[in-house]
Amino acid sequence: MRFTVIKKDKDTEARLGVFETEQGTFETPVYVIVGTHGKVKTLDSSDLSATKTQAVISNAYHLWKDLGDGISFFPGLRKTIGNGLLTMTDSGGFQVFSLGFGREHDIGKVGFFPGGKRGGEKNIISEIRAFLRTRVGRTRNEKNCVVISNHGVRFFDEGEKYLNPELSIEIQEKLGADIIFAFDECTSPFHSFSYTKKAMERTHRWAVRSLKAKTRDDQFLYGIIQGGAFKDLRVASSTYIANLPFDGYAIGGSLGNVKAEMFQVVDWAIPYLKGNRPVHLLGIGSIEDVWKAVERGIDTFDCVIPTREARHGSLWTSRGRFDVTKGKYMNDESPLEEGCACPACSSGITKGKLYELFKEKNMKSGYYATLHNVFFFNSLMENIRESIRGDRFLEFKKEFLSRLNS
Repeated sequence: MRFTVIKKDKDTEARLGVFETEQGTFETPVYVIVGTHGKVKTLDSSDLSATKTQAVISNAYHLWKDLGDGISFFPGLRKTIGNGLLTMTDSGGFQVFSLGFGREHDIGKVGFFPGGKRGGEKNIISEIRAFLRTRVGRTRNEKNCVVISNHGVRFFDEGEKYLNPELSIEIQEKLGADIIFAFDECTSPFHSFSYTKKAMERTHRWAVRSLKAKTRDDQFLYGIIQGGAFKDLRVASSTYIANLPFDGYAIGGSLGNVKAEMFQVVDWAIPYLKGNRPVHLLGIGSIEDVWKAVERGIDTFDCVIPTREARHGSLWTSRGRFDVTKGKYMNDESPLEEGCACPACSSGITKGKLYELFKEKNMKSGYYATLHNVFFFNSLMENIRESIRGDRFLEFKKEFLSRLNS
């Protein structure tokens, strides 16, 4: 594999890059579509091509559980999902958080409302602290399914499994993605400076162990930057990881108590990374996030937004998001988006037809909605790449966001 930066925007840190692999050539910045279990839900390989998909990320932890001993005979993601795609697998580090502290207190890695409503801008620091006083410090309960040590992590979500850096790399090598990640501890927005520092140092030790465990030369291995929403820790982690022989970097873990803090965390990390290596932002991908990530020099990012929201009836367009399951779309014969060339719109699917399919719980509802959303985000990235190539990134950003907010 090879990654090359071929063009930089004149006004921002946005850049046009290219991955060259055995699967083909892939331009960045690119939206990496999530296929948790080695398949993008509702779509097959021909659909991925029709939606302009370039890259897919699968979940190493879940595939490990799915395949069991059969993982030794797995032909590799390049064959099962590849189809000329750039493939990634995460390390299982996010499950350390999602099956542990995140599950116990029903929080996400960015922002939350006490009571489980996540991701809003209305989060108030005093509310967070009040909630913390009632939650943090409790012993592990039945919802928290992990036990972390310096050696590795025990998971108790379904039976018992033990994962450490060496096994994570072994699993990812067997899964055979183009890009794999070092095993890390993904921390919570609730964690203190002291605990976040310990987790970061543990992640650094695991990064070295991940590098030593790697045996394949045909995979890129990314080191993961941790440190929560603490500037000193993010700078320390970026500096440490950048001085190890990783092929690329990923910014992970808690990205702030509120979403507004997310890109401050990215700003702290980026200056300390080596500019000739690709940078991935883990688990981020709304329309607004896409623009903010790209203009800061992020090359790839993954998120469940296009697929998960599609399966629940939320459709994305150049004028924003709408819920096609609302009654007002019952007899709406207009396309999902005017002028859209996605496979769903091109086949004549209207808002009214899709409303009907959702109400009938027809499996085709999620299929058509996913086709549309994945095509939309991939088309947006294609246009962003062209704007960088043509030295009009900020101009295109202004045009696009003015339509979005109109």
